[in-house]
Amino acid sequence: MGLGLYMGAGIAAAVLALIYSIGKARSIASMKVESSHLVQISGYIAEGARAFLSREYRVIAYIAPVIILLLAVFNTGFLRLQAAAFTLGALCSALAGWFGMSVATKANARTAQAATKGMGPALAVAFSGGSVMGMTVVGLALLGISIVLAFMSIIAGSDVQSLAKAAFPVLSGFSLGASTIALFARVGGGIYTKAADVGADLVGKVEAGIPEDDHRNPAVIADNVGDNVGDVAGMGADLFESYAGSIIGCAVLGIGIAASAEMRIRLAFFPLFAAAVGVIASLLGTLFVRTKPGASPQKALNAGTFGAAVLAIALIFPSAYFVLGKNRFGGVDGGAFSWLGVAFSSVVGLVAGTLIGVITEFFTGTDTPPVRRIVKACNTGSATTIISGLGVGMMSTLPPILIIGGAIAGSYALSGLYGIGMAGLGMLLTLGIQLSVDAYGPIADNAGGLAVMAELPPETRDITDSLDAVGNTTAAIGKGFAIGSAALTALTLFVAFVEAAGIDPSLITVTNPPVLIGIFIGGMIPFLFSAIAMDSIGSAAFVMIEEVRRQFHESPGILKGTEVPDYRRCVDISTKSALKSMIIPGVLAILAPVAAGFLGGPGVLAGLLVGSTVTGVLLAIFMSNSGGAWDNAKKFIESRKTEGKGSAAHRAAVVGDTVGDPFKDTAGPSLNILIKLMAIIALVIAPLLRSTWR
Repeated sequence: MGLGLYMGAGIAAAVLALIYSIGKARSIASMKVESSHLVQISGYIAEGARAFLSREYRVIAYIAPVIILLLAVFNTGFLRLQAAAFTLGALCSALAGWFGMSVATKANARTAQAATKGMGPALAVAFSGGSVMGMTVVGLALLGISIVLAFMSIIAGSDVQSLAKAAFPVLSGFSLGASTIALFARVGGGIYTKAADVGADLVGKVEAGIPEDDHRNPAVIADNVGDNVGDVAGMGADLFESYAGSIIGCAVLGIGIAASAEMRIRLAFFPLFAAAVGVIASLLGTLFVRTKPGASPQKALNAGTFGAAVLAIALIFPSAYFVLGKNRFGGVDGGAFSWLGVAFSSVVGLVAGTLIGVITEFFTGTDTPPVRRIVKACNTGSATTIISGLGVGMMSTLPPILIIGGAIAGSYALSGLYGIGMAGLGMLLTLGIQLSVDAYGPIADNAGGLAVMAELPPETRDITDSLDAVGNTTAAIGKGFAIGSAALTALTLFVAFVEAAGIDPSLITVTNPPVLIGIFIGGMIPFLFSAIAMDSIGSAAFVMIEEVRRQFHESPGILKGTEVPDYRRCVDISTKSALKSMIIPGVLAILAPVAAGFLGGPGVLAGLLVGSTVTGVLLAIFMSNSGGAWDNAKKFIESRKTEGKGSAAHRAAVVGDTVGDPFKDTAGPSLNILIKLMAIIALVIAPLLRSTWR
């Protein structure tokens, strides 16, 4: 079998995904919105989202050329093409975020409009909007990787040694470009949305006593804009990076397997083929997302997710046999495995990802024992609310870590280090529909806000509230899934880095002082990174709070409904604060591995990656689940007929939710990208380290 077959499969799947996305986008745009209020308010949101993303990309455009120049100047030979691959990866990631966000800002008003006709139509529109983000991400990622591989195979030929020295190291540049966009999109979007959210909640709901998403709140539009730039574009960029990194890391491991030249090529290209199979399963899975009147939207979304997973499992076995045949391979670690072990390793990752989602739902769901404990704590004030939420988040780290450990052990036993890489890819195999379900959440949230601001009938708001409640759960599950995939992707990239840098694995021990130094420094970085992000939110929120108070004080007619708030001023405050604050965390993530590698050596860098991955994963789980549990505790109290909104317990829950917002929507999710970005930078500079520290 030639290389054209594998790249052809990747390109074909990518084209199908992109055709689906374009078709859904056109279908959503053609839907008519009857309410002029919905059109006007959603226009404000779309305008703010476009303005923020445009300015964010302009800031990145000042940083990206510096990285491109460094890659072109300090590399030699084929490796200089990493600069071009970096550019393509950054462009694909940015384009996916822009397109997904643009469609989401159209789908929100149309979801609210569809809710006037019932739950089924509203769910269909919201999921369609989310599926554009999901399928665009997998489509552009596969297309970009296939283009780089096709170009490099033309230059290097099909000789395995040439490909090993040229194609796959160059491919890591694509992942670096995607990672750079992801970091700034996640951090910048997270700071933006939480500055607006905190200002809207503390002044509007707590001080002024007006409902959530009330049009009288000056920060309400900025808050809704934040859902799109943070949870749609930001999450899309995050998982784009994970998806690309897992395919590339697995390919690098495959090319190093002890086998014939042809078999090494097959192992290196099988991840691309498997990803194409996953895209097909995801596209078919969207057909299962249907609901009947009175049925739970969560069940409909679960049907699509689990249906796609079952299809992927059914397809991965014949795919592995077709590509790898009956051959047995010797792993880089000395073990032996076959196509069956590779297929089962993928299934292990897929099952692990599903289990992490179930565990996350248990700790953050609207009516689960952990959330009920927080609800009970709300009755005794804000302090006990925060203490209880912190406890839930800390406890929630146990099951996912055991699942990740089990996935590593199981996949390693099945097919060695290559199996761990395939488990990481397996967790992302049905990313198309998993991200579709995740991106559904912000659209449903926006639709609920629009229904309130446009003063739609109560029965319509009941439907949007139901969709929004499910969206909170899907968002929490998506964050748990993203963290789990980040752990395995970072591990895959770490193993690839050790090979590329020529490090003797026996030297990476805690008895080796450089490694131990790196572990301590790496373990500290996620805390420093989170502290900077949290402090940035606090500073930005302070300015937002002062602005909302100023408008209420200087324009009393706002609260009476006789004056229109200055929404654009609040949008501008969030935008400026986010763009200014995202620079330092981004530079820290980029410079830390470079400084560790060139000043301390490969041992220090290896230790840094180990330390940052361990503490980063734990801290991300803790923060994301604490925030999600606080959020749904507040919503549970709001759903009560008595002692609900406006009660003392509700005020305590709002404080807990406000504390949790930066946890779950900024610092926690950004740690996924931090650990993956540092790992991919290490892989990119590995050839230089090998020659520098020889």
